[in-house]
Amino acid sequence: MKWMLSLAAKFDAVYPMKIILVDDHTILLDGLKKLIEEDDMLTVVDCLGSVPDAIQSIDKYKPDLVITDYNLGDDDGLSLVQKTKRILPDTKFIVLSMHDEAHLVREILKEGVNGYVLKKDTKEELLEAIYAVRAGKMYMSNDINSMLVKSLYEPSEGKLLTAREREILKLISQEYSNKMIAEELFISERTVETHRKNIFRKTKTSSLVGLIKFAYANNLI
Repeated sequence: MKWMLSLAAKFDAVYPMKIILVDDHTILLDGLKKLIEEDDMLTVVDCLGSVPDAIQSIDKYKPDLVITDYNLGDDDGLSLVQKTKRILPDTKFIVLSMHDEAHLVREILKEGVNGYVLKKDTKEELLEAIYAVRAGKMYMSNDINSMLVKSLYEPSEGKLLTAREREILKLISQEYSNKMIAEELFISERTVETHRKNIFRKTKTSSLVGLIKFAYANNLI
């Protein structure tokens, strides 16, 4: 925390950092806003729950930093990053998520995200991430760093889809709904939806028919 305090002192003569929060859980947004604004050098200018609303707010306030969840209802944080970068390429992003899958983190980082912190991490780690990003550095929490290093030695590294994604793809091809897949694999529907989006993105398909054709053509199922 000492280096963080020194950074805060360095910016004392500068305006407070403007932050926009994006998450589709209102209670989480309220708590996050209070936590961040305990620091006098940080100010939350807006809290949003969807990508369209967030884009409008970002265009209006021109924030220094956007902190977003990955899951955002029918959309996701990666889409928010991509759309924002088209209009305001210098906008900084920290993803605050429950997802710690290596392939997903790498995909998000490729879009120019400046930090990745898990929702299970501490308040101190989030604040460290904010000040690191403000100083022009990238920041990944300790768990994310460890996960990325570990993934380098996994045999599935480099394949188009992970073992879990192939498992879900097989069930999709059998016309399982998200709810049915969740029950079959003992995971949440929200997690299934995240995997489904990633499968479509990675296979560059936009329809179920196209996805199934791609899967058979590439021996994925």
